[in-house]
Amino acid sequence: MPHGRSAEDSMPKGAGVNGALDIDPLDALLGAEDVAPVRLGEAVIEKLTQAILDGRLKPGDALPSEGRIAASFGVSKQVAREAIRELAAMGVVHIQQGKVTRIRDLDAEPLGRFFRFAVRGSATGINEAIELRRILEPPTSKLAATARSDAELAHLGAILARMEASLGDVPSWIEADLDFHETIGTMSGNRLLKFQIRALRPIISEIMEIFNSRGNRGPVEWRETYERHVRIFNAIKAGDAHAAFGAMSQHFEAADAAVKELFSGE
Repeated sequence: MPHGRSAEDSMPKGAGVNGALDIDPLDALLGAEDVAPVRLGEAVIEKLTQAILDGRLKPGDALPSEGRIAASFGVSKQVAREAIRELAAMGVVHIQQGKVTRIRDLDAEPLGRFFRFAVRGSATGINEAIELRRILEPPTSKLAATARSDAELAHLGAILARMEASLGDVPSWIEADLDFHETIGTMSGNRLLKFQIRALRPIISEIMEIFNSRGNRGPVEWRETYERHVRIFNAIKAGDAHAAFGAMSQHFEAADAAVKELFSGE
């Protein structure tokens, strides 16, 4: 052993006085002890998200500082900082200048930003958004018919009453209509379906404003649209998954001609 160095100095980093590796509590919390020295940024993100998904870090908890994360994973502060920024872009954490970074509840906001970018107001993008909604919502209604709770059903019924009270009032109708479909997404019990329907909301709101403001949209058509929503509600209330799927499919089919006429060209 070189002169002037103790036995402890010559031990591996993290070793205890008896040569056993001491595990830092933060390392254990984040799973940092088994990060491979390749693609470190991705590895840090993966370990942090795993700690969140399995409940070691919960919504509202403070994320360890970038310095502590860097030390725990054996990476530079720059790598830790970029990992935290990517988590923020994913909507997993919330960064505030001068305050601790905190874990967020998962929500649809990052996906909504992506959808808005992908659509960009083009006719092609709008048609693709409408098509995506048509693909998602019938099976979502089918799930809702078997998974809904009494409280959720009562909430959906209250929204339906708002829709009837809003017939002919475009802004109020749009808000109630969007709430109706978003609530069905929540009732499905599938978080990913709920997030996709919620993320499409800003785009669909713009489409509905154009659709519902047509000069030839009279009282009869308003009532027909409302009655289609009643049929969806009744099928879900009855717990009839097949009927719920069919009622939602028929709802979109009924609007197809007008939608194609409005959004067929650039």
